[in-house]
Amino acid sequence: MLVLGIETSCDETAAAVVRDGRERLSDVVSSQVEIHREWGGVVPELASRSHMRRVLPVVDRALHEAGVELADIDLFAVTCGPGLVGALLVGVQAAKALAWAAGKPVVGVNHLEGHIWAIRLAERHPEPPFLGLVVSGGHTSLYAVEGEGDLRLLGQTLDDAAGEAFDKVAKLLGLPYPGGVVIDRLAAEGDAEAIHFPRGLGRKPTLDFSFSGLKTAVLYHVKKNGIPQGRELADLCASVQEAIADVLSEKAIRAAREHGLGRLVLAGGVAANSRLRALVKERGEAAGIEVFLPPKSLCTDNAAMIAAAGYLRHRRGLAPSGLAINADPAWRL
Repeated sequence: MLVLGIETSCDETAAAVVRDGRERLSDVVSSQVEIHREWGGVVPELASRSHMRRVLPVVDRALHEAGVELADIDLFAVTCGPGLVGALLVGVQAAKALAWAAGKPVVGVNHLEGHIWAIRLAERHPEPPFLGLVVSGGHTSLYAVEGEGDLRLLGQTLDDAAGEAFDKVAKLLGLPYPGGVVIDRLAAEGDAEAIHFPRGLGRKPTLDFSFSGLKTAVLYHVKKNGIPQGRELADLCASVQEAIADVLSEKAIRAAREHGLGRLVLAGGVAANSRLRALVKERGEAAGIEVFLPPKSLCTDNAAMIAAAGYLRHRRGLAPSGLAINADPAWRL
């Protein structure tokens, strides 16, 4: 089965063709980073307008790179939520129009579910059950994945998402957007033990997260000491990154052990962070838990993961599907 996936939930216009939910034939992503950089974050109106200009050219390129025609597509899959409502609507309407024109089915996909099932596109991937840690700019959640259509929320952030914390700290330090990538790069030259920042809800029994306290601690540190430069900036970035990676990895391993899950999948844009990847792998090995890390190209928003998740939804007859699907910016997984 050939699935055309479309993803427009935030600031990436993406389309991909995937065979049988496993093989990427094409995976096209048009980034809006340059558009939003001067504002230090995503501007929803600008994102929506950019998606309108780019979505059909991106779909055409995905079909061309896969060497297929629109008529060859068996199923259309599109992100319906969560995300920015205007951005989501562009992808949803495009997918429905293409599906109607081709006379083929269309299925709506939850963006977070897409991140979790992105691992199916990697060479090495687990079958359920496993624990999924989804970490991105808008979400930080732990899921027990018992089956293709059986995902149970175990814990989530109570305030800022981890990726949001990275970006807000970067903006505070005068670093360019997207901040998480810059902090990761600078942290490689710094001392992660130079400054001890709080681990929100750190070792408490809950599996929920909190990163607002970390952001506030960095703010007060900068107010007291000024914005650092050189080695001191690298030390601060490394210390912030360590605080985030420490609590994420500790709770993920603890959740896997408490719920008897011997496999762990890291997913979402922040899953590309080098320290988080290393720490999850290190702690997983120590706890006897098998860790699966998707390639970095499958961590950030992409349409191949939406096609993979859409294939599973269609195969199991899971709603929503059909031309009545619509954007749901607050769709809970």
